[in-house]
Amino acid sequence: MTITYTAVLDVRRGTAETLARLLRAHRNRLGTRKNTRALGAFKQAVLVLRWFVDGTRLAQLARDNGISVPTVYRYLHEGLTVLSDHAPDLSTALERAAAAGYTHLNLDGTVIRTDRVAAPGPNGADLWWSGKHKHHGGNVQVVSAPDGWPLWVSPVRPGREHDTTCARTHGLNAALDRLSTTLGVPTLTDLGYEDAEDGFRHPVKKPHGGQLSTEQQTFNKVIRGIHGVSERANALLKVTFKALRRVSLDPGSITRIARAALVLLQLEHGRTT
Repeated sequence: MTITYTAVLDVRRGTAETLARLLRAHRNRLGTRKNTRALGAFKQAVLVLRWFVDGTRLAQLARDNGISVPTVYRYLHEGLTVLSDHAPDLSTALERAAAAGYTHLNLDGTVIRTDRVAAPGPNGADLWWSGKHKHHGGNVQVVSAPDGWPLWVSPVRPGREHDTTCARTHGLNAALDRLSTTLGVPTLTDLGYEDAEDGFRHPVKKPHGGQLSTEQQTFNKVIRGIHGVSERANALLKVTFKALRRVSLDPGSITRIARAALVLLQLEHGRTT
């Protein structure tokens, strides 16, 4: 016995329509003939948004749309690709930030939880296991505006890697240091980036067996107070989209999911900087 009910998706219709236009343009580029798809572009957009926002199971999406689970997978991955292709690259995001006249930027890493993945890393360690968070996941670096609005998200790195390592791998350290040197726009971070370049500002670490001076304590309070708002960037992405709270797909897909989530967030709020 089944029960049919009406549900409401907490997304602006304009966001769904924009995604549908992107999907329709993608189909045209592929040369897809009319009426050869099980779902139209708008229904596919709603399918993708239900997965993103509500974390709807793929089997449920298949049943609700009268299509097979493999077709849902194909439609979902197509939506992820179309959205992520419209996410800004690092240089574009920093150019926009500079044009906006920001006094500083924020950088913070977040670990996107994943199902367990058997992937041995260096010295036999589990590649995707985050010792800090005590679960499997992928590290994503997020650059945000002074008010905590996310401007750019990085490709995923294994959860075992530290924030500084991830940032250097993505070329963030060099790019953000140049921004500080040329335009006087520093990047605020936490102590996870204590070995970063001069363009980074982070709290002073308490020396082993010693104490911080009054001036250093005051500096730390100021930095932590201003940088604390960067947590909003990660919260906006994870709270808005259940798909980012735990990923059951291949961990490598976190790159596309995070980039797609950034695009959807920008569409929902009509803001890129």
